[in-house]
Amino acid sequence: MYFKKGKVIIISAPSGSGKTTIARYLLKQKFNLKFSISACTREKRKNEIHGVDYFFLKTDDFKRNIKENNFLEWEEVYLNSFYGTLKKDVEYNLKLGYNILFDIDVKGAMSLKKHFGKDSCSIYIDAPINIIEQRLSERNTETNKDLILRLEKIKQESLSKINFDVIIENLDLHEAKEKAKKCVENFLKK
Repeated sequence: MYFKKGKVIIISAPSGSGKTTIARYLLKQKFNLKFSISACTREKRKNEIHGVDYFFLKTDDFKRNIKENNFLEWEEVYLNSFYGTLKKDVEYNLKLGYNILFDIDVKGAMSLKKHFGKDSCSIYIDAPINIIEQRLSERNTETNKDLILRLEKIKQESLSKINFDVIIENLDLHEAKEKAKKCVENFLKK
């Protein structure tokens, strides 16, 4: 039995830009998409499920996986706060013909884009910094110190948006979701 190798959709954006909402919307479309679950070392938030939202790893386990070359990409986002994409499931699902959807930070997105090349489409979800700050404050998941760090990181990450295949501004969530859907549809038709 022959399966056509799948393609890769990479969605990236600052926290609070609507990236995860848009990714969830795309997963509901008929694009034969599988979600790539990232691994991380941060504490699990309320309502998050290990193996569904993230693979929550201890720092030592994460570092062991780095040494064993088990990641497609990984990043130490903050001191001893690691995020990464494990190879095994992604490669398996691509071979089966599934398209893989990544919801990932900017540096990880650029690493994946380099790794997958023409078989990938990178989408940056943009939003004004004041809207992002408001959304992050309303989440109530960050200390003031963490919020300041995130906002600084967002300013740095936004400089990289020009390296993405597509930039979608999220001023209206419905419109942003539809633009992302059309973009993915066009890419998968190629």
